[in-house]
Amino acid sequence: MQNIIQRLISGVFKVLLVAFGMVFAISLLLAALIVIVFSLLKSLVTGKKPAPLVVLRRFQQFAPSDVWPGTRRAQDANDVVDVDVRELRDAQPDQQQLKSEKL
Repeated sequence: MQNIIQRLISGVFKVLLVAFGMVFAISLLLAALIVIVFSLLKSLVTGKKPAPLVVLRRFQQFAPSDVWPGTRRAQDANDVVDVDVRELRDAQPDQQQLKSEKL
């Protein structure tokens, strides 16, 4: 008998939790829709572009092209990059080298 009551309470609790989650998600979507509609109406009245659109376009303009999916060009196996070789010196220069550089 206790097992049946526990299952019933557990099932009711799960249903309530899912319902509250759905109400929360729908309210967030509704709030986002209201903000978008007011933003579009404001842009129509003022004659300016909507702010989110401007921000997105500026980001696309100044971001490296590797950020956006599908814009990265495929690397060829035949692409060779030549680099200049240079010798790295020790972190602590000798006293003689310091004297010769001063002269």
